[in-house]
Amino acid sequence: MATSYGSLCDDFYVNLRVNTELELPEDRDTILHFFERVQKQYPRMNTFFQRPDDGSFCLSEDPESGNYRKVVIGPDHIFSGNYNPDSLADVDDQNRFILDHMSYSLGVNHLDINHLELLYAMDFDYDGNHDEVFAEALFKDTPLVNFLDMPGASPLGFAPSFTIGVTDDCRVQAKVAFESSTNAFNVRTGKYKDCDPLSIYFSVCIYPDPNERFDPLTAYELQKHYGELLMNDKVIPNIVTPIVGALSHRR
Repeated sequence: MATSYGSLCDDFYVNLRVNTELELPEDRDTILHFFERVQKQYPRMNTFFQRPDDGSFCLSEDPESGNYRKVVIGPDHIFSGNYNPDSLADVDDQNRFILDHMSYSLGVNHLDINHLELLYAMDFDYDGNHDEVFAEALFKDTPLVNFLDMPGASPLGFAPSFTIGVTDDCRVQAKVAFESSTNAFNVRTGKYKDCDPLSIYFSVCIYPDPNERFDPLTAYELQKHYGELLMNDKVIPNIVTPIVGALSHRR
């Protein structure tokens, strides 16, 4: 399934983020012991470094390969990323491994988890006005597109986001967000070569129920269920396909 997602865009990736209430350990032995376990499971993960901006620790495969894994321990989160994966099964194996090992390697238990976020992202390379693409694909048949009827009008901020409560108690939430990398200077000059990709982000967040003991692996299975269901039934046909169509006659 990931291969079919990836065939629709230039880059496809899936990230799992575990957000914690308490700060995670930073001592040398704990960090290295955790990453040694990760590296033993995924031997190609040989690049280890600490980010200067927030002090996060990162273990990664070679990003230049285009298909790579990354695991990050931040001050208050654990991040598991898989970029251009061969399959969603590979993503699932990695995420389950991290969730399974974070408890006894990093001391993260059910009390410490604020929420889990599972993100599916698609990037599209396009040297043109990204907001124009969003305007056509998402607003074409809505009253909002009428603002562009004015002489000389150009779309500059047509990258919306919205969130829905998936369950009755709103503890499972889904969010769709769009990111345009073009600005007024690009539109005014027609220079788009240095722009980052146009991006679509779809995430499923799950928050603990105070009346139940939170099980991260069980919660992840629920996230994955809703993530794949909504990707297949809603995001791909209603969002991705129109954007691909809008891009196809511009390239």
